[in-house]
Amino acid sequence: MQERLERRSFIFTLLLVTIAFGFLLKPFFTAIFWACAVALIFHPLYHYLLKRFPNWPNLTALGTLLLCIVVVVIPVLAVASSFVSEVANLYQKVQSGEINLGAKVEQVRAAFPGINAALERVGMDFDGIKERLLGGLMTAGSLIAKNALALGQNTLNFFVNLGLMLYLTFFLIRDGNSLTALLIRALPLGDEREKLLLAKFAEVTRATIKGNLVVAITQGTLGGLIFWALGLPAPLLWGVVMTVLSLLPAVGAAIIWFPAALYLYATGDAVKATVLMIFGVAVISLVDNILRPILVGRDTKLPDYIVLFSTVGGLLMFGISGFAIGPLLAALFMAFWEIFMREFISGDQPLIPPPLESPLDDLHDEGRSAAPRKSGD
Repeated sequence: MQERLERRSFIFTLLLVTIAFGFLLKPFFTAIFWACAVALIFHPLYHYLLKRFPNWPNLTALGTLLLCIVVVVIPVLAVASSFVSEVANLYQKVQSGEINLGAKVEQVRAAFPGINAALERVGMDFDGIKERLLGGLMTAGSLIAKNALALGQNTLNFFVNLGLMLYLTFFLIRDGNSLTALLIRALPLGDEREKLLLAKFAEVTRATIKGNLVVAITQGTLGGLIFWALGLPAPLLWGVVMTVLSLLPAVGAAIIWFPAALYLYATGDAVKATVLMIFGVAVISLVDNILRPILVGRDTKLPDYIVLFSTVGGLLMFGISGFAIGPLLAALFMAFWEIFMREFISGDQPLIPPPLESPLDDLHDEGRSAAPRKSGD
């Protein structure tokens, strides 16, 4: 009795201390998450270099981190700085009247007179939509412009978090294997389950960051280049916006280049509009179908509707980092339920079956067949 009481008291105290420590680390959650993500992506490179220089783990980890800074951190900082500056300049032009958004919207309505009739059939008013659209654009521009000023004022805080992320990344790259083994030993979920869940975490994180982000950057870059080649204003701005939107399936960069093509038709630039439309359909939109299966793979890809909802929900909850955290949480949710179904319901069907129209695929890969079963099965 005394031993049971002591054990329960210890576990209760352990939970309290763990929760308190979690709140202590809450301000650094974004830095910790990105350190884990970067370490996962660059760990294969570290492992390769360590085979060539087995006696220098510290220098090998440091070299891997420096390569990460050169390849990822510096370009992202440069593009982000240019993006914020261009948004602020564009907002100032709109606010000063140099760019008249209302007149441009009216040009589109005059070029496509059927828009009013189509909207009236579904009970919508073009003028009301225009006012809401312009108000939303002005609010977004004002928010970004204010954040640009706030970013300049909080530069020290930003670089402190960046430094903490890179500092933690070094240790996660160097000690990743031992930390994973320690985590498997500490968690009370069962070693096989923990290995499966950690493998899913690593798999989805790599797929989301490396795969989806590369696809989004490629689509955004292509969109920015075609805007620049056609002489459209703010190609860097719209390229970055298309990059962000490309993270969302079923929406993508088309939400930018398609209205831009319609506007070019409305203003009489039929050649530019046709080039943009063809390039958008034949090049930008096809990048997702070509690159995503190569970089992400069919087995790791979540259904598009789950990716859409989890990405949008992640962006709302966690900010820009949510594009990776949202799908990761969705994948872990599905992994937990698949384990539950296999162990407690004895079902062999996946949590989300394939579409009926698709050919039959092998639904049980090696990772699933290695999942733990109930005792006695």
